[in-house]
Amino acid sequence: MSKKHFLRGLRDGIPIGLGYFAVSFGIGISAHNAHLSIFQGFLLSFLNNASSGEYGGITIIAADSGLWAIALMMLVVNARYLLMSCALSQRLSPDTPLPWRLLIAYDLTDEIFGLAIAQPGYLEVWYYFGTMCAAMPGWSIGTVLGVLMGNLMPVWAVSGCSVMLFGMFLAIIIPVGKQNRIVLGCIGVSFLCSLLASVLPFTRELSEGMRILVLTIVISAAAAILFPHKEDDLVA
Repeated sequence: MSKKHFLRGLRDGIPIGLGYFAVSFGIGISAHNAHLSIFQGFLLSFLNNASSGEYGGITIIAADSGLWAIALMMLVVNARYLLMSCALSQRLSPDTPLPWRLLIAYDLTDEIFGLAIAQPGYLEVWYYFGTMCAAMPGWSIGTVLGVLMGNLMPVWAVSGCSVMLFGMFLAIIIPVGKQNRIVLGCIGVSFLCSLLASVLPFTRELSEGMRILVLTIVISAAAAILFPHKEDDLVA
């Protein structure tokens, strides 16, 4: 049974891995510009599967800032993963061992979270491990190749690779939205609020990660209050 779930997760994670492979080229190029070695670029992506967090970290490294500045920036930019961890923990079976929970938390990304949270009932941990095994190599290998490429890639190519990540994420959330009008409405409201937050005087001064964190708390809390689900829906 675990093999079946693992292979299904591996299959579903291949598109994510391919998207990560393309997007991480840009991260690799940024790492090259910050004078990081190939091994350092690989290690950075292997330990931190977050594009915004890595870009921010590389920027601070290039500015020769201190360790406290890097730690604080990582905490702010990646704070939304705390919320994702809380949400995903509710989808795990109560008897899930702690080491497996820690392994899931290690590679909790937006795209893998989208796949995992869309699964009916309790999440099969071996399904999640399968998606990890498909996604993680693409992220790290793409970064390594980006470091090797350096500044050889034109700007339009790097921008095109970045857009692919958004397209991949849309491919995850849109099918779920088609099945549930409430989810689709929340997606639309999220897009609108994200746009407004990027232009309004106060919220536009916040970092991208902080805006995502605030919007996630507000929208998810409002949806939970206005459209509560029954406990039977979780274990169905």
